[in-house]
Formats: sequence, structure tokens, C-alpha cells
Amino acid sequence: MGYHVVDMDSLEPRPEHESDRRTLQTALDLEHVGLSVYTAEPGEQIPIEYHYHDVQEELLYVVAGTMHVETPDGEHTVEESEVFVAEPKSPHRAFNKANSEETLRVIAVGGPMIKDGNSYEK
Repeated sequence: MGYHVVDMDSLEPRPEHESDRRTLQTALDLEHVGLSVYTAEPGEQIPIEYHYHDVQEELLYVVAGTMHVETPDGEHTVEESEVFVAEPKSPHRAFNKANSEETLRVIAVGGPMIKDGNSYEK
């Protein structure tokens, strides 16, 4: 059996991201699910780019602040304690608006944990 207690704030942020991203799958070498915590200041985006996944489902739970998500269907506003769900093949880009007065904190869960992200050109 395996059990873990991890302080997400003790993990190193991923340097390739504009916002502060700390990932649990890297720390524990998870195979089936991914979990990341993002902290985005005003004007920062959460993913590296506007993207979609072939198979992976992605859930973005807003812990603090207001998240905005750009999609081909328009912009969604996701408030604290709400979840944005992106099904496979659904392009999206989540961000904290530049004129926001608060820091955005989001828990992202994705599964299955496969590398199937694709850039999306508007």
C-alpha cells in the first residue's frame, strides 16, 4: 500500500509556466491522474498556451479569485468554489485578467495522465 501527504507549497514551481505551477504527478510519479496547483497574478495565464487534449479530461477548481477561460464559444467566468470542465478536444485557455485586483489560485486535475496536449490556433 502507498500513502502520501504532500504540502503543495513545498514543491518547486514549474519554470516553463507563466504562473506559479506546482505538480503532484512529478513529485510522486503518478501514472493515472495529474494534479497541479496554479497561482496566477493579474495578467498571467494558467496553461502554457491555448490548447486542447485528445483524450484527457481537465477540471479547473477555483480556490480563490476569479478565473476567465477563453474558448472558441466565448469567454467563461469561473468564480471561487466553481469548477470549469474541459472535455477532450475542447480548446481552452485559462487566465487571471490583467485588471484583476486579486491573485487567482486554481487546482487542476487531469486524467488519464497522458501527454496528449495540442496547441490550438484561433
